[in-house]
Amino acid sequence: MSELHKFLFDGLPVRGMLVRLTGAWQEMLSRREPGSEYPAELRDLLGEMSAAAVLMQANIKFNGALVLQVMGDGPVKLAVAEAQPDLAFRATAKCVGAVAPGASLADLLNRQGQGRCAITLDPRDKLPGQQPYQGVVPLSDAGGAPLSRLSEVLEQYMRQSEQLETRLVLAANGGIAAGLLIQRLPVEGENNLGEQRREELSEAFNRIALLAGTLSAEELLTLDADTVLRRLFWEETLTRFEPQAPRFACTCSRERVSQMLRGLGVEEAESVLAERGEIEIGCDFCGRHYRFDAVDVGALFAPGAQAAGGGLQ
Repeated sequence: MSELHKFLFDGLPVRGMLVRLTGAWQEMLSRREPGSEYPAELRDLLGEMSAAAVLMQANIKFNGALVLQVMGDGPVKLAVAEAQPDLAFRATAKCVGAVAPGASLADLLNRQGQGRCAITLDPRDKLPGQQPYQGVVPLSDAGGAPLSRLSEVLEQYMRQSEQLETRLVLAANGGIAAGLLIQRLPVEGENNLGEQRREELSEAFNRIALLAGTLSAEELLTLDADTVLRRLFWEETLTRFEPQAPRFACTCSRERVSQMLRGLGVEEAESVLAERGEIEIGCDFCGRHYRFDAVDVGALFAPGAQAAGGGLQ
């Protein structure tokens, strides 16, 4: 079972989370049609993105979708992972070129230094005129050097967007996607604390972050949560919370696809019908196919149909 574990370091302003996506990750990969499987390097990147999206969603407790995107100028043009408030997640990618064995993040998306990472928070119940919040960071460090790991990009985002020091370890393969997040929490009235106390708190986080950084990809992928936490933090006192169960789920539906077809317009829809006899649309996230024949399309554009479907989400 896929699991998310939350914990606090007693007496310290530091929190942590450990996620292991097992069956849910395997289910997502199984939705790919035979012959369309992702190259291993892209598959592992999507796994890391899925684990990171679940960790970030659980971290902020946001009532809406958290969407993590990486965009660039390599063979992978776009990779997306989305996590909902109940930790349902999905992910997909658009690959237009050959992926070399062992390709790094820079090889996949940042060959010319133009790669970007965007984190979007899309509220479930938007107020009138409310727009999703989006933060964007480059796939390069402050000096312009390409970053080799997604975890480094997201740590940079956390520092810039949330002003919170974060250590993130991510790993994935064909059977599991996993991640460990350690974060320094703000302390009320911290600026009024003595210099010695502030240094003690900073040193405590640095020590814990250093321990987290010793976790290898192999350990993260093969050890259970209890073993990981015991090996890393055996000298610390942890308060652990009831595990949560992330799951793979897609939000596509026939109603949403119908709304998209209405957006194309009747002329475009009828043109596709005339050429192919039906309209078939596949979901990139889950592989489900939706088919519309001439009768279906006629019903979509019948008087009153657009008004009836206008409120679909």
